[in-house]
Amino acid sequence: MKIALPAENHPAENRVPLIPEHVAKLVNAGADISIESGLGKTLRITDDEYSAAGASVLADRKALFAEAEMVLRIGKPTLEEIGMLRRGCVYVSLLDPFNEKELIQTFVAKRISSISMEMIPRITRAQKMDVLSSQANLAGYVAVIIAAERLGKIFPMMMTPAGTIAPARVFVIGVGVAGLQAIATAKRLGARVEAFDTRPVVEEQVKSLGARFVKIDLGETGQTKDGYAKALTDEQLQKQREGMAKVCSVSDAVITTAQLFGRKAPLIVTEEMVRGMQKGSVIVDLAVESGGNVAGAQVDQEIDRDGVLIIGLRNLPGRVAVHASQMFSSNLYNLVEEFWDREQKTINLDFDDEIIKGCLITHQGKIVNEMISTYYQKNA
Repeated sequence: MKIALPAENHPAENRVPLIPEHVAKLVNAGADISIESGLGKTLRITDDEYSAAGASVLADRKALFAEAEMVLRIGKPTLEEIGMLRRGCVYVSLLDPFNEKELIQTFVAKRISSISMEMIPRITRAQKMDVLSSQANLAGYVAVIIAAERLGKIFPMMMTPAGTIAPARVFVIGVGVAGLQAIATAKRLGARVEAFDTRPVVEEQVKSLGARFVKIDLGETGQTKDGYAKALTDEQLQKQREGMAKVCSVSDAVITTAQLFGRKAPLIVTEEMVRGMQKGSVIVDLAVESGGNVAGAQVDQEIDRDGVLIIGLRNLPGRVAVHASQMFSSNLYNLVEEFWDREQKTINLDFDDEIIKGCLITHQGKIVNEMISTYYQKNA
């Protein structure tokens, strides 16, 4: 099977889909891999290193797409790039299928088998393929590092001849994968950390990291079968904001990580809450690309609101691109390896398998993912 690895064409993307280590493993399994020249330049990985791993190097991007039976990539393709693909090709990347209906319909028209890495089900067997978790882990780390750099204060307590410096207070909103890593990172830096989530079940995890769990009585809440927080009612959101406003007002740094799968991120930190914060404090909004948790947050901007710095930088994992690429590459490799037929030297899309059912969006001219199909019908 001919597998193509095109270079990412978004200027803010520094990650690569496969590193030479995993290229070599797929080549050993019988795959014929071609990369676009310059694929690894953002990580200082040369074409020669990919060649040494067994890959062919092509300078012609159009030819790379045209010859591919499978494409492995980080970002979604342009409509023009889909037009370059051969019919029946398997395309694997982040696709944002809930918000990219035209893209998905173009896959259907070209009879492309598209796999969305966001849709990998959260089951034990698929953990090694879970791109969202691996990248969110790094995003939580980077968010705290950015907050620490922008704050103008140190995070740890220090006792010096000039006096005692109190530890910075960090408030993490949303205790998923990113939130847990943000808590752990802020604690390692010596901050006093508090955290809130609508799911009471995460309180024990917060405490295990040495942080204080902020309790706000919202009535009945919970999580989906995949571990995501359920959407709150308007009344619950108002109660949540009132409770969090008190914590935000005494915090030096606030990290927001709340996202709803397939939906716009909820607005959590209002303009009034921002105005109630101390001058010089910072907010890092990890959900800015999906609508944002913070009023006034803008993608790729750092905005001063009455002395409070609101940071809305996209693609935080890309700021630690070496490790982000290692993890993304491992996730992609594990997906391909799980369904690789070593005798036929091709991928076997087992339609009865729970993982394939979850992440395969289009196949043979149809939308085959039930969740996406139902969503499009409801939002037609």
